[in-house]
Amino acid sequence: MEKLVLLQRDEQKKRVAQVQECIAQCGADALVVSDSANLYYLCGRVFAGFAYVPREGEAMFFVRRPVEMEGDDMAYIRKPEDIPVILAERGVTYPAKLGLELDVSSYSLIERLKSVWINSKIENGSSWMRRARAVKTDEELRLLRISGEKQATTYRQIPKLFEPGMTDYELQVAIENVSRLEGNLGIFRICGPSMEFFMGNVIAGENADTPTPYDFAMGGRGMDPSLPGGASGDMIHRGESVMVDVNGNYTGYMTDMTRVYSYGEVSELAKKAHQCSIDIHEAFKTMALPGTEAKALYEMAMEMVKERGLERYFMGHRQHAGFIGHGVGIEINEFPVLAPRSRDVLCKHNVIALEPKFVIPGTGAVGIESTYVVTDNGAESITNAPVEIIPLEEH
Repeated sequence: MEKLVLLQRDEQKKRVAQVQECIAQCGADALVVSDSANLYYLCGRVFAGFAYVPREGEAMFFVRRPVEMEGDDMAYIRKPEDIPVILAERGVTYPAKLGLELDVSSYSLIERLKSVWINSKIENGSSWMRRARAVKTDEELRLLRISGEKQATTYRQIPKLFEPGMTDYELQVAIENVSRLEGNLGIFRICGPSMEFFMGNVIAGENADTPTPYDFAMGGRGMDPSLPGGASGDMIHRGESVMVDVNGNYTGYMTDMTRVYSYGEVSELAKKAHQCSIDIHEAFKTMALPGTEAKALYEMAMEMVKERGLERYFMGHRQHAGFIGHGVGIEINEFPVLAPRSRDVLCKHNVIALEPKFVIPGTGAVGIESTYVVTDNGAESITNAPVEIIPLEEH
């Protein structure tokens, strides 16, 4: 028999306590979780079933699949209607106010859970989990640092993967192969329905200016209308930039990193914009302290961009993204969000991907993205690959 909870006991208690703090702040009695990312956070594995987190006391796990797991804090169920019966048998008080994952669960599941707890007032608890997960534990930071190191190792190999005549898609496949051999798990976890992607983005030249339906900083036509974003299958030409933003999930925790490569020399305007991105990162490292408003970091970046006359190219050209950074971890789009109307305030051990990028007509996308840990002394980068525009090697 395999144990359900794979986390060390102290680690799990820290995570459950962070969720319970959010439950208490909202005046609720409990939260029911079934989303894979949230289950993974709470017990260190994904399973089919539910977690029940009370405002006080121990979390309980109710498993449908897989079979042959064990644990004092778990029970096997056939249907969600079994959960309140088991809780009552264990002396757990019926919740007057209950949180459900209204943002990420299906309508049919939510309606069923409402009928299970028909006498509870239902609240949207999705943000409770997202707020709890935004502040990483030491163990989570350890896993993120491992992912950052492996992602940087992958990126350092990219120049040697290029051959003249290669398409952006062929280069992306070569990068993905190296990444997988370094241990990349492949899955790109995203919260919500607004984005879907495989292992990342490789965008060359004018393709970066192609608008997409997704909430990305960059565009791309994609290889098929069913997934309209990223590499288009076009050949990489001299004078073009190649922006690489490929999945950093090596541990179940993702880092996010973008670096820019070039086939031959790019324009002076592209070089100027790329340097602006680097300078924004340097300012961010100092400014990103606990207690800093996320919107202030966005405003700092916009001020630097406007001072250099680059605003028409910032975060897209034909279509612009409305943010410059976001939290990362189990999912690629976590809290906090660095946007002009964000209400988020930075906390110690937030992990943030900062991505001030530009699209330069005739050249392509430039600018870097790195993942940082917020500390008392500023932002610490955990994706340490070269930041300059890197020439692709000819063989």
